[in-house]
Amino acid sequence: MDKIVETAAEAVADIPDGATLAVGGFGLCGIPTDLIMALLAAGTTDLRVVSNNCGVDDWGLGLLLGAGRISRMTSSYVGENKEFARQFLSGELEVELIPQGTLAERLRAGGCGIPAFYTPAGAGTPVGDGGLPWRYRPDGSVAVASPPKEVRRFGDRDYLLEEAIVTDFAVVRATRGDPEGNLVFHSSTRNFNPLCAMAGRVTIAEVETVVGLGELDPDEVHLPGVFVQRVVRADPDVPKRIEKRTVSAGTGGAER
Repeated sequence: MDKIVETAAEAVADIPDGATLAVGGFGLCGIPTDLIMALLAAGTTDLRVVSNNCGVDDWGLGLLLGAGRISRMTSSYVGENKEFARQFLSGELEVELIPQGTLAERLRAGGCGIPAFYTPAGAGTPVGDGGLPWRYRPDGSVAVASPPKEVRRFGDRDYLLEEAIVTDFAVVRATRGDPEGNLVFHSSTRNFNPLCAMAGRVTIAEVETVVGLGELDPDEVHLPGVFVQRVVRADPDVPKRIEKRTVSAGTGGAER
């Protein structure tokens, strides 16, 4: 089945206002830049986003945040974004903070059809006890706080029950892929992209290099095409803000 879509705009055209959205990437590494910018151009708003972080003020998910298009973030790291802090503290943005490993496993569980699981991460802390601010009021008081989680003891340790995450859509970026949506990720871009892709009911992948069917060795595929519904070629002219090429001084080159 050929899943190629010609443009990023076409690929995200049916993502409605208020959708839940899993977004791949780690920091600015491996983020689906084209698809994020297409959502920005489309005016899609009230997005409830699940992603390891929210980009920076002027790139990645930070573009959607700065335009007021995100109403809720589920993340494990929210540093390096002043607008994020401002919106959260002023009550404009709801934020659920999750330990990074727990976030990864909640996404993976959603993709595998596992409704919930137990983990020791956060047991005996506000993560399990509840009361973490999710949304503030403009006066600084807490409008919405995290609920307590179910605790069960296994052996000599307490474990928290964590529910799987499944989203309406997922947008991810891969290094290579084929028309059936089989994807390969390079190095650190593999951190959250496969997990987010698994969690989406409809997953859209922007791919740097699209190869023909049969050109990918099955042993090198990181995410099988069963999890991917649409593939769009990444725009090679959009910069990767996180990457730098360094050439040793002995070659007469320079860092750029």
